[in-house]
This record gives sequence, C-alpha cells and structure tokens, in this order.
Amino acid sequence: MLSRNRHNWKKFVLALSLAGFFRSAHGADMKPEEIVAKHLDSIGTAEARAAIKSRAVQGKLRFKILVGGSGEVDGSWGRVTEGRKSNFVMRFGLGDWRGEQFVFNGEKTWFAAATASHVPSQFAKFVNGQDFIVKEGLLGGELSAGWALLNLDPDRVKLDSIGLKKIDGHELQGIEYHSKGHTDMTIKMYFDPETHRHVMTAYSYAVEPNMSHSVTESVKQQEIRYTVEERFSDFQTDNGITLPHRYDLQYSQELQNGSTRVYDWDMTADKILTNLDLDPGNFATK
Repeated sequence: MLSRNRHNWKKFVLALSLAGFFRSAHGADMKPEEIVAKHLDSIGTAEARAAIKSRAVQGKLRFKILVGGSGEVDGSWGRVTEGRKSNFVMRFGLGDWRGEQFVFNGEKTWFAAATASHVPSQFAKFVNGQDFIVKEGLLGGELSAGWALLNLDPDRVKLDSIGLKKIDGHELQGIEYHSKGHTDMTIKMYFDPETHRHVMTAYSYAVEPNMSHSVTESVKQQEIRYTVEERFSDFQTDNGITLPHRYDLQYSQELQNGSTRVYDWDMTADKILTNLDLDPGNFATK
C-alpha cells in the first residue's frame, strides 16, 4: 500500500513538472503579436478600449535620490492624454529642483525647465534627447490613452519575443520593442504570463567615448550608460478597463568619471477619469 502511494505521488509530481515545462515552453514560443493581443485583452475588450478617447490621471508621489546625493520629498503628479497628445507633470520641491513636465502636442515635444534657474534636470535632458519615448506613447505605459501597444504601426515599430525572464524572483514574459527611427536604445517590456498585464518596461542606452581624443585617452574613458525602469502594479478595474494604480519610475545615469546618479519617483494613481473634454491648452508647446 505504501509503495503504491509513493508511486502515485511520483506520478503526481511528474505531472506537475510536465505542466510547468509545457507552460514555460509555450510562453517561450509565443509570438510577440500574441503577447500584445493578450495584454490588450487584459486591459479590456476591444470595444471598451476603442471607447477611450482621453484620460486624466492624478495622484501622489514620493521622490527619492537613491545614489549620487540624498533627499526624499512628497509631491503630486498628473497625466492627461488625448490620443497621442500628452502632458505629464511631476511636482515636488527639493531645493532648486521643482519637478518635471513633458508635453507632446501630436507633432513636437516641449520640456519645462525643472529648476528655479531655468535649467533642465538630468532626467529631462535624457528624455529630451530620446523624445520618441514620449511621442510613441511608451513613457507611462497603459496609463496613457495613446499607449504604444494600442495601435502599432508595422512600418515604424518591430517587436521581438525574448521569452520568459526571471526578474526580482518572478518569471515574466518579455518582448523587445524596436522603433525603426531610433535604433540606439534598447527597450524591453515585460508581462505577467498568467494575467498578461504589463508590469515593467526597461530602457537602456549607452554613449560611446569621444573618439576625437587620442587613442590612450579614449581607452581610459568609460561609456555613459542610461537606464530607465518603469514598474506597474496595483491593477484595478473600472468600467471594464483594468489599469495599474501604482507606477514607479527609476532613472540611472553612470558617467564617464565613474560616478552614478539614481533617482526614483514612486507614484500612486488616486484618480483616473476618461473621456473628458480637455482644454487644448493642456498640450500647448512653447
């Protein structure tokens, strides 16, 4: 009897192992188009998604300097989007640094000076230099009505599957996003393989040493590396649309002299409203 129970237990464990294997194999084999389709369904039905023309999000934030200084301050943030148009504001006070504002009017971007002396922050300089992440609806993920994955243009965007990746102890389904006009940045998006919700986007970009220097000087110089990580959690459903209510944005910069800066904005979406009649002034650029 004991032998038979052990035999049955082994069969049960084997069945669980095979189920996990086939789940992983299927996840690794999924085409990026399948991943995106399942992700969009996790937001809402095609009809519910198509009904969204504009969105306003607002809430609280906590800003921290994690590396390259110290400081922590509370503030507020807001995002209004109408189609591809966007106005993303993060307000706080930390010495001379007032916050961030990124505006896209459908054709061009504008970035508010982040300091009282009218100087952009390091993060604003980075986004300004890579403003396609605002224009293509990447920054902020599906909190935007113009989320990049909603209406992909195959002439401008290419997607590759990168299979299942373990991040922070969790297995996530990954795709790589290639903007055909901006090939220097690596963009990877990650999704929960069970719910298909978008939980993370990682952007990485490196600048080579200035080769106009002598060979000896160039060898000594390090790359400047930039990394942005967006994490999305606390998903809630309202009127048939499921969106994250917590958004963490982290920016890292490794300089040629070996110094590093890491900034973190931890945001909550306390209020999300849809299909508002938005003032066109929200998207005015200067």
